[in-house]
Amino acid sequence: MENIPLFVGMDYHKDSVQVCVMDDAGRVLGNRACGNDPQAVAQYALEYGYVQGVAMESCEGAADFSDHLIALTGWSVDLAHPGYVRRLSQSPDKTDYSDARLLADLERVGYVPRVWLAPQRIRELRRLVRYRRQLAHERRNTKLRIRALLREHRRMCAAPRWGRAWFDWMEGVDLPKESRWILDRHLDRLQQLNGDIRSIEQRLEDVTEDDVVVQTLLTLPGVGPVTAWILRAEVGRFDRFRSGKQLARFCGLSPCNASTGLRQADAGLIRACNKDLRSVLIEAGHRLKRYDTRWLALADKLREAGKPGSVIAAAVANRWMRWLYHEMKTLQAA
Repeated sequence: MENIPLFVGMDYHKDSVQVCVMDDAGRVLGNRACGNDPQAVAQYALEYGYVQGVAMESCEGAADFSDHLIALTGWSVDLAHPGYVRRLSQSPDKTDYSDARLLADLERVGYVPRVWLAPQRIRELRRLVRYRRQLAHERRNTKLRIRALLREHRRMCAAPRWGRAWFDWMEGVDLPKESRWILDRHLDRLQQLNGDIRSIEQRLEDVTEDDVVVQTLLTLPGVGPVTAWILRAEVGRFDRFRSGKQLARFCGLSPCNASTGLRQADAGLIRACNKDLRSVLIEAGHRLKRYDTRWLALADKLREAGKPGSVIAAAVANRWMRWLYHEMKTLQAA
């Protein structure tokens, strides 16, 4: 039994892991729930023979579990895309037993819709970057609340918003008692958020100080620290994509095809993407089409064709990502 190649499917949960062990002929040798412990899972699977491949549905906690399982056993573990796995099941009945069996069978025939298992340092960088984005969104919402409160009481200031003179004016603006109290709370929260964002940006600078990819991105025109951090965290390795076109689609910069019959049409950008990553790249597209000669020429050509500014920025970002793929792929392959 020790020489029989086996394929294992795992349906991960926070309290348990459903483990299905299948041989190369598709026969289920075992399928039961184990504790959420890599050692218990490995011990159960090894009772039946040699494990050739493991598939696990990607979800919260699955990446960390996979890292520990790989370190313990040296197995080849594939994370499966949950959306594709759900469609492949072709059954209205969903059970842990059937999910684990499907994953084992997909691993056996080599049809697992794989998701990249990012190294732990990239996952930690993602947590930092996403935490900063959460704080930035909260800061924006706080500013919107402050402006809404001032508009409601018809208070206006000639000084530029969010400058020192504007804040000095807000300290003394005449408001009803309760509105004044709310405004003070918003101002305190805004000051706290500004400090938190500065702190996490300093942390990101320290973490990426020796990161070759981030430092290379920072040398490119139109790329600042925030853009470099998000690209490194969300893309990880550029050479994991087959082409620049695939990378651009991953970033949500590809147009959605809405053609039918003889009608040729687009329906904006695709929706399946990381929205924060796409927004940062669109902002980079706006900068590039104004300040970089190469992309300025492309923007002028599209503008002459009657394209609006938002479409031009998305097109520039798409082409730039395709170009960046080849530049960074060579760097990471070296």
